[in-house]
Amino acid sequence: MNFGRGGQGAKREALAKTFYGGYMRGMENAANPSPIGFMKMHGAGNDFIIIDSRGRDSVVTQALARALGDRNRGVGFDQLAEIRDSQRGDFALDFWNSDGSRAGACGNATRCVCDFVMKGLGRDQVSLVTARGDLQALRLADGRVSVNMGPPQRDWHEVPLAREVDTLHLPLAGDPVAIGMGNPHAVFFVPDAEAVDLAHLGPMVEHDPLYPERTNVEFASLIGPDHLRMRVWERGAGVTLACGSGTCATVVAAHLRGLTGRRVTVDVDGGVLEVDWREDGVWLTGPVAYVFDGVLTSAFLAAL
Repeated sequence: MNFGRGGQGAKREALAKTFYGGYMRGMENAANPSPIGFMKMHGAGNDFIIIDSRGRDSVVTQALARALGDRNRGVGFDQLAEIRDSQRGDFALDFWNSDGSRAGACGNATRCVCDFVMKGLGRDQVSLVTARGDLQALRLADGRVSVNMGPPQRDWHEVPLAREVDTLHLPLAGDPVAIGMGNPHAVFFVPDAEAVDLAHLGPMVEHDPLYPERTNVEFASLIGPDHLRMRVWERGAGVTLACGSGTCATVVAAHLRGLTGRRVTVDVDGGVLEVDWREDGVWLTGPVAYVFDGVLTSAFLAAL
């Protein structure tokens, strides 16, 4: 069906929602009496599956996350976010990596989910609960979404590391910085982030014994005043176009090393993110994009 190229975007979007909404409802009723619906969203190319489990028991398991994360046999994502009910905030969030492991934080997924929830509530600000703690998010006038990711974890046992070391200068080749942002991070500062072989170096650092829970790995270079270029290898996901918690960790590390101030623009493979390390926490700001809705078939679920 062709909705045309001219005219009002809102009208075309409404027509599309009517068509596809009716199609998906028909699929649910005809072939999938107990479906699991999901959304696909991304923030600066960091892509996510989002499952809304408010009003019911959690449906995500390690097996489901791993199967959905397969980009050939499932849907594919960098992280999966499950929305749950919460008595402390407007909602709670759990995160899963594409290999089926759990993630403690995911800044870009949080921004995407907050945009979805804010639109549903008709508000521009929400509170949420994650393993990272109680967070706050808001929508800016330009449509970008900003989330307070909380204070950075700088002590070795908070990151966590396997033993007490200087977190600003880890005893690893390349002299990285260890920062925790709900997830552990190893941040390397290099002359040219573009030249780094992420696929080779990323998994080596991820599984270094110094990080008992594995680690995300960031390579960043200074390209201007308070302006960084960063590329990332995420534990449990591999090379991704962006990483919210990794962007926050990189800016914290850059400031502690004396390379930047506390408010920094970061160019990632998938776009541009901004980080502002304030007294109340590290704020991450960037774009969000809604891609599509879907419903998992009974056959897919039965094969888990």
